[in-house]
Amino acid sequence: MTLIRSLLLLLVVFLAGCAGIDRQADQGGDQDSSAVRIAQNTSRTIDLTHPPRDAWDRIRRGFAIPNLDNDLSRQWTEYYASHPEAVERMAQRAGKYLYFIVDEINRRGLPTELALLPFVESAYNPTAQSPAQASGLWQFVPATGEHFNLKQDWWRDERRDPIASTYAALDYLAELFEMQGDWYLALASYNWGENAVQRAMARNQAAGLATDYLALDMPEETRNYVPKLQAIKNIIANPRKYAVTLPPVENTPYFALVSEPSNMDVEVAARLAEMPVEEFKALNPSYKRPIINGRSSASLVLPKDKVEVFNHNFANYQGRLSNWRVYQPQRGEKVASVAKHLGISEYRLRQVNGLGPRAKVVSGQNLLVPATSDVGDSSAPLAQASATDGDSEQDDPPPRAAKAAPGKKQAAGSRAPHGKQARGAAGKGTARAAGGKGRAVAAKHNGAKTSHAVASGKGGDKNSAGKNGAKAAKVASTAKHPAKRH
Repeated sequence: MTLIRSLLLLLVVFLAGCAGIDRQADQGGDQDSSAVRIAQNTSRTIDLTHPPRDAWDRIRRGFAIPNLDNDLSRQWTEYYASHPEAVERMAQRAGKYLYFIVDEINRRGLPTELALLPFVESAYNPTAQSPAQASGLWQFVPATGEHFNLKQDWWRDERRDPIASTYAALDYLAELFEMQGDWYLALASYNWGENAVQRAMARNQAAGLATDYLALDMPEETRNYVPKLQAIKNIIANPRKYAVTLPPVENTPYFALVSEPSNMDVEVAARLAEMPVEEFKALNPSYKRPIINGRSSASLVLPKDKVEVFNHNFANYQGRLSNWRVYQPQRGEKVASVAKHLGISEYRLRQVNGLGPRAKVVSGQNLLVPATSDVGDSSAPLAQASATDGDSEQDDPPPRAAKAAPGKKQAAGSRAPHGKQARGAAGKGTARAAGGKGRAVAAKHNGAKTSHAVASGKGGDKNSAGKNGAKAAKVASTAKHPAKRH
């Protein structure tokens, strides 16, 4: 009996000691949390037996970047929640591109928070342009775009191409994460530049300070960059809580690619697809002229339900595909005199050709002019104009079928930031086929330049050249990997 009492006494003492230890641990944890804010883990159990209800649900299921809970993220959450109409407009624009972007993110195994980054970068407007000349959904500056083989010439700017720029942005973000090993630092590098971030980390390390994102001395824009993304994430995760109504976005491809076998006006292409010109431009924002140059190896992007309509109308179309041709001004010829001969306003001629009010025409420069105009015999075939403006091909190609997923090479070299200071990049670069992993180290994206512009993408209307070849257009769905062309 005495033995049993002794054992019971020992058990009581042991349990009391454990309780004391637990209370001390809890109190210590509370003290630590009040002194230092640490990111919360977003991992959770997901029922994979049921498919995502829509694209928004698919995004929520793929959240993998730790939540940032600090004053700035709460302030930005309150800001966006107090402007629900703006969030809803951005979400409405995102609907055209969201499935493709999320699908590509999932294919690469990246966190789906990245699909929300264009909310912060461009308000999901593919024609947005910052004062630092950053352009497109993902806001690449010219030099960074060139590094990632985003073609920029007289005809097209692929920084504004939702497909090509998405490939480039995800390549870059994956590289930054591999370099920094932390998504907060990778995102700061995307905004400020990886070299700038690494210099800030080195300064802190030399001073014996922490080197995490929250500890670094950064420009105000970069300090607000991750909190803004966290705010958008908070609202997308629980829109009802913030009284935001997200538009329905199906978890299916919105658009498909169609080969464009000949030079065609933007207006004509939209008419053949039986869709408004502005909606056509929203899916094809990379074209800088009112004519789509068939020599650019580009495909048209159309809503899935417009593909058969376009093919049928194109096969039976008897009209002129383009109302524009290329004119080469004579030495000393002025824009005003060319416009007078053409019978159009000087403003319209400058607008179509991207000439500022004070820009002068130089010898050998090409101008798009109405195809019905008669300005001497200085017209140049579109093929010749393409060669002059960066397209080296000389012969009219046959109609092209859209490609499923060709590879895209990445050249290594220096990249300039979107913002204040240029940063060279030494890099290893290797070719990356769609579906593979690419390398492009020490790139520069955008030094503190985020644009919230909501440009309306005003562009041309008509264009020039004749019909060529057979009128058949083959389609490739973007459900997997749309073609990359460089």
